[in-house]
Amino acid sequence: MYFLSVAVKSLKDDDNIRLMGFRVIPTPKRDKPRRKRINDINLSNWKREIKEKEIILKSLWIFPSREKSGEHTNEYWGNFIPQIVYQALMRYTKKGDWVLDLFAGEGTSLIECKRWDRNAVGVELVPQVVARANQLTKVQKNPRVFAKTIVGDSTSISARRRVETILAAHNITQVQLIILHPPYYDIIRFSGDPRDLSNAPSIPIFLKKLKRVVRNFADLLEEGRYMILVMGDVYSKGECVPLGFMAMDEIRSTGKFRLKAIIIKNITNNRGKFGRERLWEYRALKNGFYIFEHEYIFVFQKV
Repeated sequence: MYFLSVAVKSLKDDDNIRLMGFRVIPTPKRDKPRRKRINDINLSNWKREIKEKEIILKSLWIFPSREKSGEHTNEYWGNFIPQIVYQALMRYTKKGDWVLDLFAGEGTSLIECKRWDRNAVGVELVPQVVARANQLTKVQKNPRVFAKTIVGDSTSISARRRVETILAAHNITQVQLIILHPPYYDIIRFSGDPRDLSNAPSIPIFLKKLKRVVRNFADLLEEGRYMILVMGDVYSKGECVPLGFMAMDEIRSTGKFRLKAIIIKNITNNRGKFGRERLWEYRALKNGFYIFEHEYIFVFQKV
């Protein structure tokens, strides 16, 4: 009797077992829900995978030159480098997933998606830029996936509805990755359209419009999936403005995303400085500033 009382005392606080009479029956353990895979990386052989796919896991990205394979071109002033898209695709998507680029330009994201078997929809404000983007995307052959850029203002509900219509035609309701590479305020004027973020009359209005874009499309991103923002800082009226971090804060303030990473990427072959490096060095020395050689990639996860 004494032995049994000791046994009961030693077991009564154990949440993993129950006492039924004198028999001790273990409580069945509940299996933890499996995490849904978001990429094609084989974690059982991850060292080989990251080497073969050239996946970067550190927060400093240095590329000696722009990727030129496929139909990629640097003819459009403001195109970001395809390597950024590639890294995002490898980390945050699987083959057959859907990617949405809300400042598509001449289609860098869409071309890269076709190269790596991802579907893609782009939104771009300037019609002639959209025409060129679709021309380049079409030449990048891949019958297994869909890729198209539409003319639209990413702050508008009409652009969202057109994207939803395209997704619905493929029995899709949500995308698995959103890419944002907006203008860096007024560094480059991309059009004369007042809706263009590069024509925003002030930085606060620029940030307000960018936040509107994020709110407009956030619900189309599947929960737990990722959005990347590529953004650089600017000089305005003799002052360095941390535009990248200001944009980051605007997105965080929506309450729809959590920040997962801040990556610093080098800027190479900047067309705005090409052939005028000495002039920029003189201006920097004279006016007490440093020449931008970096931009940021902010990685957000939908919550």
